[in-house]
Amino acid sequence: MTTSESPSKEVVDRARSLADELQAPYAERRNRTVKFMHEKWDTEEVAIVGPRDIRLMLEGLKPFYFHPSMALVRLKRLMAGGTDALVTVSGVSEGDTVLDCTAGLCSDSLVFSYKVGERGSVIALEASKVLHAIVREGLQSYETGIPEIDKAMRSIKAVYGNNEQSMTRMEDNSVDIVYFDPMFERPVTTSDSIIPLRSQAHREPLSEESVREAIRIARKKVVLKDHRDSGRFDRLGFRLARSSSSAVAYGVIEIE
Repeated sequence: MTTSESPSKEVVDRARSLADELQAPYAERRNRTVKFMHEKWDTEEVAIVGPRDIRLMLEGLKPFYFHPSMALVRLKRLMAGGTDALVTVSGVSEGDTVLDCTAGLCSDSLVFSYKVGERGSVIALEASKVLHAIVREGLQSYETGIPEIDKAMRSIKAVYGNNEQSMTRMEDNSVDIVYFDPMFERPVTTSDSIIPLRSQAHREPLSEESVREAIRIARKKVVLKDHRDSGRFDRLGFRLARSSSSAVAYGVIEIE
């Protein structure tokens, strides 16, 4: 863990705090290059804390940092009166409580947060401690220039934890929607921004126990996003709710 060049005291303090949280060594920047740090500490990962974001520098890959990604495009479409596949499938509405069990970059959490509004809430669980820290900080500092979207970002409650273990501690019928978007076994994109995300994401398969816990705590629906050719929909009891010419499909379990 280090800082950008010529850091302020605030940036240094933040970097030291994150180093403690992630149990990573902290190194003063001292105008040293990232390549030098990779070699000196014999590590593939160097995290750089700057005044606006945290950038994870992985050897041979582009920097990984928080950004709204396609969520920004989707939200602009919704604001203009358009539709969104996840919103339609999940039936999310104002005032709902949503548990996103596989937060990643929080793109879907952000769409959910916009739709539930001030009266609702979104809990974004992430099992990777590094990914959680980068995204949690980014949600509080990134600025899109669109107040409604920035407000939705700030409203997301980012939580570090395994989804199955976290759900076992939750009460019956305590959220409206539980959402799963596990890392696809068959990648649908080779985007430079997604490759570093895959390197940090936990790859544990979605278990039957997790689905049972989701059904227990959900009041309305459990939603699964997966590759259209995945066998998880049938195996885990999801009704295919939406499939198209793209590789992405959604499955739903309705809570009666």
